[in-house]
Amino acid sequence: MSKNMTGKQKKSLARILLTALLLIVLQFVPVTGTGQMALYLVPYLLIAYDILGKAVRGIRNGQVFDENFLMAVASIGAFLLAVYDQSGDCLEAVAVVLFYQVGELFESYAVGRSRRNISELMDIRPDYANIERGGELVRIAPDEVEIGSVIVVQPGEKIPLDGIVLEGSSMLNSVALTGESQPREVTAGQEVISGCINMTGVLHIKTTKEFEESTVSKILELVEEASSHKSKSEAFIAKFARVYTPLVCYSALALAILPPLINRFALGMAMEWHVWIYRALLFLVISCPCALVISVPLSFFAGIGGASREGILIKGSNYLETLAKVKYVVFDKTGTLTHGVFAVSDVHHNTLERERLLEYAALAECASSHPISRSLQAACGKKIDRSRVSEIQEISGHGIMARVDGSQVAVGNEKLMAKQGISAIPCRSGGTIIHVAIDGSYAGHIVIADVIKVQSAEAVAELRSAGVRKLVMLTGDGSQAAQQVAEKLRLDEVHSELLPSDKVAQVERLLAEKPEQEKLAFVGDGINDAPVLTRADVGIAMGAMGSDAAIEAADVVLMDDNPRQVAKAVRLARRCMGIVYQNIALALGIKFICLALGAVGIANMWLAIFADVGVLVIAVLNAIRALQVQNV
Repeated sequence: MSKNMTGKQKKSLARILLTALLLIVLQFVPVTGTGQMALYLVPYLLIAYDILGKAVRGIRNGQVFDENFLMAVASIGAFLLAVYDQSGDCLEAVAVVLFYQVGELFESYAVGRSRRNISELMDIRPDYANIERGGELVRIAPDEVEIGSVIVVQPGEKIPLDGIVLEGSSMLNSVALTGESQPREVTAGQEVISGCINMTGVLHIKTTKEFEESTVSKILELVEEASSHKSKSEAFIAKFARVYTPLVCYSALALAILPPLINRFALGMAMEWHVWIYRALLFLVISCPCALVISVPLSFFAGIGGASREGILIKGSNYLETLAKVKYVVFDKTGTLTHGVFAVSDVHHNTLERERLLEYAALAECASSHPISRSLQAACGKKIDRSRVSEIQEISGHGIMARVDGSQVAVGNEKLMAKQGISAIPCRSGGTIIHVAIDGSYAGHIVIADVIKVQSAEAVAELRSAGVRKLVMLTGDGSQAAQQVAEKLRLDEVHSELLPSDKVAQVERLLAEKPEQEKLAFVGDGINDAPVLTRADVGIAMGAMGSDAAIEAADVVLMDDNPRQVAKAVRLARRCMGIVYQNIALALGIKFICLALGAVGIANMWLAIFADVGVLVIAVLNAIRALQVQNV
């Protein structure tokens, strides 16, 4: 433990140990009365000098009612009671401050530990970029690299800026960005993002963004700004402490003064000032709101940090609190539930083998760079031998005619088939339908569609098990393709052929329909999703490959474009809020019980110490559980 402590924490630990040692020694010193009290002043001043100093400064600055004031009054009051009783035993006076300092040290260490965990996991800021000059590599600051520059990243180095690989291949470790421990391979022509660690080969990368706009900078900015967005729970605790602390101070003063006066003038009994002052001091120690004021923000801090370890960046505790209440999830389709790339999904009514039909279609389309042509060539799975193709003729708005291995091949839509006098068989599947005819005879059709991500079905199931009541998909795609995706994923609603303004209108409708306490999340990745991301109760952007506008507009950013992360984000938020509510209930419940016991004379100073320091330690331990997210 001491290895991970700061110098200030080590100094505090030394004071605590020395004070404890002095208290033990004083139990065996045969001195009583004034001499004993004078000896107790030594460990008291050793452990309490900073608390007394802060209390005095608080009074001087008009900020009286804080934990330092409570501890100062309670401990000094205990000393004065020892003087009144002429006992000289000031063990309780020193002990209350000693255990308070133990709690403060524990809290400081826990916060520092959680901060270190986050900073280590988010230690992605690059220190330099390599530029090749005169045959040598020169290190310069990443923010000095201009767009379009070529940087060199060697094995073991962080990629300092976003860009495209010009030369080389390597395996990249992106665990700090996405939470994904499996390295991924990159080769020439592929995009790479800053913050990844180059593991194997040398990469030459042409930069596409300045450092301030790069992925690593945006991530760091999101994490740094998260603490500035406070949740309603945190705001409540801050307001509660401002009212609660003065209230208990005045209550303690009333407890010390009113009962003796009532005893004397109403009941004709002894005033017993020392009894009621002692109870008032217990009241002050018990009432210290440290457990509440410290553990609730710490819970949110740990929850946001734990989520960032999994590649889920939450911009503030207010968004985390909202995320925990999500019951409606609205998805964009392309790039969110689907990959956003064309691929052959099926072949129907083929009169020859599937592989041969795909091969003929790919060869006929070999001269085109259209995405549909590329998807046909990818589905063929063979190297395209263009020597087998001749007489290629592209018919605008219809398709392509070509001679393949001596046969006349027509590849295109129904218009092309009709133009050739060939009866095309219609298809009910969603997507783009490519009809193929060979030597004037219909050979079948190929369905090309946007491919559903393999994790999408699991994401839907996990969201339902997490208590989400309604799942909706909004898309600008055609109704047939949209309906097919919705049916496969078993979504509750689907709305297609929408403009960005139409998506906003649909979200507005859902917001009006749902109960006020239930929240709606929208998940998207494109620049056209920015308006609806902003309008939803909580906007979730697929950040790794998403647009800058979507990331800027969103409240939560998923770094690896895995829709299952949406369900994980909801579960993490609910777990964190559960910890927050546990700490609030624990702190208030124990304190109110102990306050009642202290007021009627059942509690003593040791129970008061538990109600303050013991509850603080338990609450802090509970709060840092929010960092543990692996099995959530």
